[in-house]
Amino acid sequence: MSDSVALDPVDLQILRLLQNDARTTYRELAAEVGVAASTCLDRVARLRRSGVILGDQLRLDPAKIGRGLQALLLVQVRPHRRELIGPFVDRVRSLPESRALFHLTGPDDYLVQVAVADAADLQRLVLDEFTSRREVARVDTRLIFQQWDCGPLLPPAASRVP
Repeated sequence: MSDSVALDPVDLQILRLLQNDARTTYRELAAEVGVAASTCLDRVARLRRSGVILGDQLRLDPAKIGRGLQALLLVQVRPHRRELIGPFVDRVRSLPESRALFHLTGPDDYLVQVAVADAADLQRLVLDEFTSRREVARVDTRLIFQQWDCGPLLPPAASRVP
């Protein structure tokens, strides 16, 4: 069973434009996609109601707010049981250093993207917030040298270049 929502070419163009700049006005969107501003407003509202658009985000430069070192933490939880996972996930999500959390298959159970001030702050985070937890069996750390944003997310058929 698929959760996909039917999207026409105008919807896809709206999604592409908003993902490139979420501050685009409805008037600008409407002009770009060739519909009336009221139609554009209705389409965006429908995309929100249907759950295609989940929200708007403000992105910050971590270095400019004192978190210039980013890392990926591969975390192995043992035993990997539901009663331990819930509190672990809640704690990781509550940490101000946490940027993203993924539950994985394979030898590692979680991938956590973190942003910290420096190497000493990263060490403190790993020791105090991860390896000190009884359910954490191992933490493998990878520093992020550079990160790039990729293009807008579109349905598979719309993403193919002819």
